[in-house]
Amino acid sequence: MFCNQCEQAYRGTGCVQLGVCGKDEDVQSLQETLLYGLKGMSAYAHHARRLGMTDEKVSAFIEEALFATMTNVNFDLQSMLELVLECGRQNLRVMEMLDEGHVRRFGKPSVTTVVEGTRAGPGILVTGHDLVDLDDLLQQTAGTGINVYTHGEMLPAHMYPGLRKHPHLAGHYGGAWQKQKREFEAFSGPVVATTNCILTPPDSYKDRVFTTRVTAVPGGTRIRGNDFSPVIAAARRCAPLPDARVRESTVGFHHSVILDHAATIVDAVKQGKIRHFFLIGGCDGAEPGRNYYSEFARKAPPDTVILTLGCGKYRIREHDYGTVLGLPRLLDMGQCNDAYGAIQVAVALSKAFNCPVNDLPLTLVVSWFEQKAVAVLLTLLALGVRGIRIGPAAPAFITPNVMRILQEKYDLQLAGNDPDADLKRILEAA
Repeated sequence: MFCNQCEQAYRGTGCVQLGVCGKDEDVQSLQETLLYGLKGMSAYAHHARRLGMTDEKVSAFIEEALFATMTNVNFDLQSMLELVLECGRQNLRVMEMLDEGHVRRFGKPSVTTVVEGTRAGPGILVTGHDLVDLDDLLQQTAGTGINVYTHGEMLPAHMYPGLRKHPHLAGHYGGAWQKQKREFEAFSGPVVATTNCILTPPDSYKDRVFTTRVTAVPGGTRIRGNDFSPVIAAARRCAPLPDARVRESTVGFHHSVILDHAATIVDAVKQGKIRHFFLIGGCDGAEPGRNYYSEFARKAPPDTVILTLGCGKYRIREHDYGTVLGLPRLLDMGQCNDAYGAIQVAVALSKAFNCPVNDLPLTLVVSWFEQKAVAVLLTLLALGVRGIRIGPAAPAFITPNVMRILQEKYDLQLAGNDPDADLKRILEAA
């Protein structure tokens, strides 16, 4: 790693030029946090722009914030913290635009059942996050006899009627991104990677990997524009998929769907039928410690409701949680791109109960891995949300002193290794 100020290499947690450029590790920590947040926000803004949604104030902030990380511009801890929080506020606007763009183009989401597995015949697998790419591919494969499947974070695509109307959107295949080498090996057709969360493919299937725009991998083929004819040709060449249906799952609990049931949910809380809400999700990873989220969800009492989004859902969705009020206790709200929806649900509940968000019977248990997760965390902090649990470990770019500031100001906590004890503390304090 390199110092953003003097561009010299780190030694340990500090900069080799300390005392020369006047830089300290806490300022560096906030600059790294800001940069990661800007990367995540830019990814969301890119998706929104492809849907025709832009905001000049957001673009201006990105320029200003990047300028603040240049050499010899800002050595002040407090002003850097203000920029970090402003990144969170601007990211809220970006996520709002993305949510609006999806609904405008693909229709209001609704709850639907998705078949997981494959149908007999040729097929194309789409991974990543970009629903515009999926829409273009569905239009170009209409009437060809080729089925299209979602993978990973594309699962929530099925909740949009504008995508679901295509009968050859045949279902969903596979789980979280870190399992893709095994899953893509087993999927005999071509794979289209639309955004981040693509791993470098081995020789065994790299000739079947296609990518769009800035997404690229060694040995893969980049699609020019939105012409998916090379992918369609590859699907015709590849061996057909078997008829191998694995299960059915329910998706589509977009914030608008949940809020349609707001009155019923509020009454259930007041009557003691629902004790607590947990948001368990975020970015998944492969390192040890993430089974904490699986155990936490499974052990949550039956009078609690679990909201989930992001690829972190794959840690918790295999369990049968039963129902409450006729709804599944586990409500899949969508992609990490749909984090705006969780915020809208929290805001609506706070209005219904006439209390601040921090007084709601709601706990956020968030797994983080990459830059989009940082952007969402900054949004939550900018909104003043307290008591968030993140994990499975502290971000490496956050120094102990910066973590102390965040803990004191926002009661930011690290997820523990004892879900039983954590659940007990949360529910007793509620």
